Amino acid sequence: MDKIQRLKQEKEYEKYVKGKTPRHNVWLNMIKAFLLGGAICTLGQVISHYCELRSMSTDECSSWTSLTLVLISVLLTGTGIYPRLAKWGGAGALVPITGFANSVAAPAIEYKKEGQVFGIGCKIFTIAGPVILYGIFTSWILGLIYWLWTLAG
Repeated sequence: MDKIQRLKQEKEYEKYVKGKTPRHNVWLNMIKAFLLGGAICTLGQVISHYCELRSMSTDECSSWTSLTLVLISVLLTGTGIYPRLAKWGGAGALVPITGFANSVAAPAIEYKKEGQVFGIGCKIFTIAGPVILYGIFTSWILGLIYWLWTLAG
C-alpha cells in the first residue's frame, strides 16, 4: 500500500511540475534571437560604413564602431530598454560587444544605491568578471601553445 501511495504522489507531482513549467516555442525564440542579433550587427555595419564614407582608416572605423555600439548598449541598459530587448530576443542580445557592455553596466546601475566603492566598485564585474578572467587565461594558454609550436619548428 505504501508503494502504491508513493507512486500516486510521484505522478501527481509530475503533473504539477508540467503545469507550472513554462513552455517555450524553440523555433520562435531562435527567430527572435536571429532578428535581434542581426539588427545589432546590421547597426554595427552601418556605423562602420558611415566611418568609411568619412574617409577614416580601417582601424579608426573599427574603433568608432566598437565605441558607438558600447555607448548605445550602455544608454539602452541605463534606460531599461536593453533588458526588455534581451527578454524578447534572448541569446540575440549576447552579441559580444553589446552584451558585454550590458553585463558591465547592469550591475553598476543595480548596485549604485550601495555606494561608489561597495556598490559599483565591488559589483561592476559580477557578470563580466568571469568572462574577462577566462578569456585572458584561455588566450594565455593558447599563446603558450603557439609559442611552443613555433619553437618546435
